[in-house]
Amino acid sequence: MALLEETSHVQAKPANKAEISKLWKIAGILLLITLVEFVFAFTLPEHWKLMKISIFVGLTFVKAFYIVSEFMHLKHETKLLVWSIALPLIFVVWMVIALVYEGEAISSVR
Repeated sequence: MALLEETSHVQAKPANKAEISKLWKIAGILLLITLVEFVFAFTLPEHWKLMKISIFVGLTFVKAFYIVSEFMHLKHETKLLVWSIALPLIFVVWMVIALVYEGEAISSVR
């Protein structure tokens, strides 16, 4: 029972204002990119569908890389580690695009 009494106390650290402001800055940048996506979604004409999709995918990759660099601390790592993550990712994206393209070609032949 003594162990339970010893672990029931919680000590709170004071807020680190620099870390909190850094998180708000990151959230603001991600919000800004999302707002740009919304502007493109509602202002580009419907016949520019491929352009819209390209912009959305591009901005999504920008947000993903920014999140990875900030929250997974990848921007502070060595370049070799960054490339060892980026090259397989590029290959996987290329493979998915190639499979979709080939699948569409096969279905159009039938």
